[in-house]
Amino acid sequence: MEQLIQIDQNWLVAINNWHSVWADHVMWIISAKLTWLPLYALLVGLLFWRFGWKRALIMLCFFGAAVGLSDFISSGIIKHWVCRPRPTHEPLLEGMLHIVNGYHGGMYGFVSSHAANTMSCGLLFSLIWRNWKATLPLMLWVALNCYSRMYLGVHYPGDIIGGLIVGALMALVVYWALGKVLARLRMDVEDDVARG
Repeated sequence: MEQLIQIDQNWLVAINNWHSVWADHVMWIISAKLTWLPLYALLVGLLFWRFGWKRALIMLCFFGAAVGLSDFISSGIIKHWVCRPRPTHEPLLEGMLHIVNGYHGGMYGFVSSHAANTMSCGLLFSLIWRNWKATLPLMLWVALNCYSRMYLGVHYPGDIIGGLIVGALMALVVYWALGKVLARLRMDVEDDVARG
């Protein structure tokens, strides 16, 4: 276990110390939640355009459930259960990390809710949309968010991996539940996707 922790810390320090002034600005913007509002608006618009307002409204409720569950499990349960300090709160790493805009984040970092939330949203949309042209940019968005959290020094790679697992599991569970609800309402997603 000690060896895994050491590897996690070494990777984080390597990522965090590969920095520049322009990258500080870019990663700060990427990590901000409000930056991605236009993307969320686009995804909502695409759902309404392809599936009609009834199915889109149902899908949006399930998106809320996926992201809400990811956030609750990562931030509300796991972080307080594991109690692993963020790198910026780890005394052993003091003076070794490049801190951007004085940002240290909350006390605990495992698992990353940024990783969990973006993965649940991106994967759920990809499962619904079923087109690699949508999946690739969404997974790039997830990867950029995750990288920015390590760049800013507020998450270890292990925090990110844990968050991605939580987000992926929530997306899969919610997608399964969405399929059951739409089938019961006789609003099958696959039929629409096949025609699209």
